[in-house]
Amino acid sequence: MLNKYFRIIVGTFVLLSVVLTIYVNQNWMWFTVFIGVNLIQSAFTKWCLLETILSKVFKIK
Repeated sequence: MLNKYFRIIVGTFVLLSVVLTIYVNQNWMWFTVFIGVNLIQSAFTKWCLLETILSKVFKIK
């Protein structure tokens, strides 16, 4: 269940940042970069802030 919500949230953030980049300001692309860097670092460190937050919200250890 956690994996499903994680993918939905990250996908939504990426799409939202692309829309904001196109229609609001190009600096929103940095949000997309942040998401990508966070995904890469979580692959190496096995820690992700969003996963920690979702675990606490859904009370999963």
